[in-house]
Amino acid sequence: MTKRKHNPFADAFNGIVATYRSERNLRIHMILALVAVALGVWLRLAPGEWCWIAVCIALVIMAELINTAIEAWVDMVSPNEHPLAKKAKDAAAGAVLVAAVFSATVGTLIFLPKLWIRFFE
Repeated sequence: MTKRKHNPFADAFNGIVATYRSERNLRIHMILALVAVALGVWLRLAPGEWCWIAVCIALVIMAELINTAIEAWVDMVSPNEHPLAKKAKDAAAGAVLVAAVFSATVGTLIFLPKLWIRFFE
């Protein structure tokens, strides 16, 4: 039996692709990220504003990937319902919620004033 060469970058990329294919929420987050980028281009965001948008996009995607990894691991080691398995999965989902709410708040602070000026002034 030959040992497979380990390529961390390829493994990481495969993990992102597999999660994208299997997790509806990651696809939703990616679509919202594209909307934020398109809106940012249209509103001509300043470099500092782009930094915040990029951090928010990365934060939410990372949280979703970690959530998926935790859920898969918990399902593997605890196929039956268990209070600690539920606690781990709920906490991981909570991390995604915190990242999403933070990102929505940052997006509102950046985009709302610019949209207000564009449409109402």
